[in-house]
Amino acid sequence: MTTVRLPLFPLNTVLFPGLVLPLNIFEERYRAMMRELLKTPEDEPRQFAVLAIRDGHEVAPSAPGLPDPTAVPERGPAAGFGADPLHAFHKVGCIADAATIRERPDGTFEVLATGTTRVRLLSVDASGPFLTAELEQLEEDPGEEAGPLAEGVLRAFRQYQKRLAGARERSLTSDAELPDEPSVVSYLVAAAMMLDTPTRQRLLQAPDTASRLRDELKLLRTETAIIRSLPSLPASELTRAPTSLN
Repeated sequence: MTTVRLPLFPLNTVLFPGLVLPLNIFEERYRAMMRELLKTPEDEPRQFAVLAIRDGHEVAPSAPGLPDPTAVPERGPAAGFGADPLHAFHKVGCIADAATIRERPDGTFEVLATGTTRVRLLSVDASGPFLTAELEQLEEDPGEEAGPLAEGVLRAFRQYQKRLAGARERSLTSDAELPDEPSVVSYLVAAAMMLDTPTRQRLLQAPDTASRLRDELKLLRTETAIIRSLPSLPASELTRAPTSLN
């Protein structure tokens, strides 16, 4: 078992390997994380772990509010994640490699990272200025018939895109070539579909690529059938894909 200890960045979303993650960093605990990452030489990876939040708040309360206006704001690296932050996060996440970390004059940061490797959470340490985690790196097992499944998922995904564009009364403008490597296909489709966080999380932690592709094929067929029956599609991004404030 290969383990690694990395800074932990919890989010209200799921990061997949190969996907780009832009971040706007303003909370002090995450500023401290970025300052620490900047100490890493530029020719070495500046990595942190992204885990989806199961129970907690991406941004800690910074002022009293409803329902108790006298409540004391939470402080510290585990603010918003309860007494034992280990139970606040989904157990499978993704390592992010920060290609760009730019500090603004006001001390906030603009970060552009890319997901690299899936990891399983083993423990959380809240003793420093930001959370760190002990993580087990997960290998990607292709499973059985991943190649044919990927072809089927790509066909279904193109149909899903067409139906989605039609329901939104938009033209399908993207003619970019889609990948054909099964694991890349599985992660791209998981990230591109309109799915809630629990479903994305289920896809991320699938035991192998083939299992993820089978799940996606069912989801694509179901979602495409639903879209086909709708005269128009509501702005579902606002309700199914939370925006990261950090």
